[in-house]
Amino acid sequence: MGRVLLLPLVAALLPAQSKPEYEVLAIRYATIPQFAVSGLVAGADPARKLDIAMMVWLVRGNGKNILVDSGFYREQFFKQWKIADFAKPPDAVARAGVKPEEITDVIVTHMHWDHADGMDLFPNARVWVQKDELEYYAGSAWQSRRTHGGIDPDEVLTAVKLNLAGKLTLVNGDAQEILPGIICYTGGKHTYASQFVGVRTVAGTVVLASDNMYLYENLEKHVPIAATLDAESNLRAQDPMKQIAGDPARIIPGHDPAVMTRFPQMAPGVVRITEPRP
Repeated sequence: MGRVLLLPLVAALLPAQSKPEYEVLAIRYATIPQFAVSGLVAGADPARKLDIAMMVWLVRGNGKNILVDSGFYREQFFKQWKIADFAKPPDAVARAGVKPEEITDVIVTHMHWDHADGMDLFPNARVWVQKDELEYYAGSAWQSRRTHGGIDPDEVLTAVKLNLAGKLTLVNGDAQEILPGIICYTGGKHTYASQFVGVRTVAGTVVLASDNMYLYENLEKHVPIAATLDAESNLRAQDPMKQIAGDPARIIPGHDPAVMTRFPQMAPGVVRITEPRP
């Protein structure tokens, strides 16, 4: 009996097992000038224009350098879009002091060109993508001309090749902790199975919404994004994002240039969303 009573006391005296906490950086690698806000915020004035930020997010800690989304670099996208201030994603990430070969993981939130095209630029990284997203865009999406809009064949082929090489892991559904303190959540149908990422930090959980929320305006006005397969599901996804983050200030949109001014700059085009663990 004496031993049993001592167990809680012994446990209380032992050091608590630390949970991994990460530093989060936003990295701007390009700009699309004068983008119509009506293509980002449902119901917005078509005359409004915004120089939108093309970003990836670097998550550091627990022996990991994790990139959330990978940007783009293939030539066809420069022919399709007016691109300014471009830096190839590995060069942009290098501004934060991380070499491309030091990236351990790339989490692809969805298969659109500006988020998935660069997944093969980080030679030692394991790539993570939602199972339903890849299976759909590698398969039945191409059985009709109307069901693969915005997905470039090169992204699909790259992901399939990485999978064949044993360098890609399929995330199977909602609320999956793929790495300690890194949780993938299914999003609001921006694409067939887009996802957003929750990151445990010293300041609380940061939600990297990517294109599940284009601008802060989507959240502040409680308005869905304009480019979605299901506006209602996109709007509903805001609620779990707010619950997971605990504070709307910790929800980071996918293309808002205000991200670059709301947080302290640590290098050109690089801002620190959260401080590293003391």
